[in-house]
Amino acid sequence: MKNEYLLLTPGPLSTSETVREAMLKDWCTWDDDYNKEIVEVIRTKLVKLATQQDGYTSVLMQGSGTASVESTIGSAISKDGKLLVIDNGAYGARITQIAEYLNIPCHVVSPGETSQPNLNEVETVLASDPTITHVAIVHCETTTGMLNPIEAFASLAKAHGKIMILDAMSSFGGIPIDIAELGIDFMISSANKCIQGVPGFGFVIAKQSELETCKGQARSLSLDLYDQWNCMEVNHGKWRFTSPTHTVRAFYQALAELEQEGGVEARHLRYQTNQKTLVAGMRSLGFEPLLNDELHSPIITSFYSPTDNDYQFKEFYMRLKKQGFVIYPGKVSNADCFRIGNIGDVYPADIQRLIGAIEKAMYWKVA
Repeated sequence: MKNEYLLLTPGPLSTSETVREAMLKDWCTWDDDYNKEIVEVIRTKLVKLATQQDGYTSVLMQGSGTASVESTIGSAISKDGKLLVIDNGAYGARITQIAEYLNIPCHVVSPGETSQPNLNEVETVLASDPTITHVAIVHCETTTGMLNPIEAFASLAKAHGKIMILDAMSSFGGIPIDIAELGIDFMISSANKCIQGVPGFGFVIAKQSELETCKGQARSLSLDLYDQWNCMEVNHGKWRFTSPTHTVRAFYQALAELEQEGGVEARHLRYQTNQKTLVAGMRSLGFEPLLNDELHSPIITSFYSPTDNDYQFKEFYMRLKKQGFVIYPGKVSNADCFRIGNIGDVYPADIQRLIGAIEKAMYWKVA
């Protein structure tokens, strides 16, 4: 059950051996020991992680995190609705693309991949376009590693009476938030991110009163958020269609391990320590982050690629992989960079080992 390398990516990520071992048993999707004792427990724990206030519920959806985003966009917005997307990266752009595929009217505020969105610009749009009904933003934009100031934008959306959708794919479970205090109506994340499970499903934590208004609005059968939730409510955790049982059981174990670590606050502190150790070590080797330090999330960091003519990312990547580390290529359209994540079953000592491996992998520095 040992892995040959650490995945220093934004997910899928390195998981514990005990999470992987949890997938070694087969489960029947009709049995109470699966639906009531695993699925329902997961749903309850997710809500408690998201908020201390009443009135919220959760629903699990098969597929990648993007499937859960599409389920939410396609179910929460009525045929008369309009979406405002705050887009400063690939995943904000993906929300826009989903809306376009579903023929949902959409206004996009796009400040660029290396800038935080401007609150005044968004306020101007909301004040001038009363047809906007929903606002969507990505919390941690892993295109660059930027952490967006969701508190201000959620407050602005609620001041204008809009439904707030938060893509917390790469932040939920690793950064403390209370979605009720923020005024978030729909929050979306995935099993294979900061909870440190494996890929196979995503989930939506929603204000129940808003989720109930989604009945009959879905633009897809398999991605009908309300119908999936209602089935789980009525049938005590039963999924409408085949559930990813092994992934679900691994996630149950991952939630237990989050609690053992000390909860979201403790995990956040570990991720922060990882990220600060990473940036300090990379700077000592001559690498510079793409973003200013105050914009960094504790999730993933983009670094400018070396300008040496001999540098090739693929060669650098393979040299690191041989030493037990897998990093990520860049995704920024106007900068040559690569990314290193520090979430998952990764600790400061691992990051220190990584810095040593990077120094050895810097072949372009060798005379």
